[in-house]
Amino acid sequence: MPRANRYFTPGQIRHITHRCHKREFLLKFAKDRQSWLVCLFEARKRFGLTILDYLVNSGNGV
Repeated sequence: MPRANRYFTPGQIRHITHRCHKREFLLKFAKDRQSWLVCLFEARKRFGLTILDYLVNSGNGV
């Protein structure tokens, strides 16, 4: 059964998470984590988002 459509309401807060295939870690290297943050904040500017908090895990369990 397909997932229901998402409805977006202005001013609504969203909690967004992401896991990779088989729970493998995608952002293993510092340069990859930095690139991801650049993309995140470019999207913030482009779409007028407000980011309340974020976490980029290093993937090493620490």
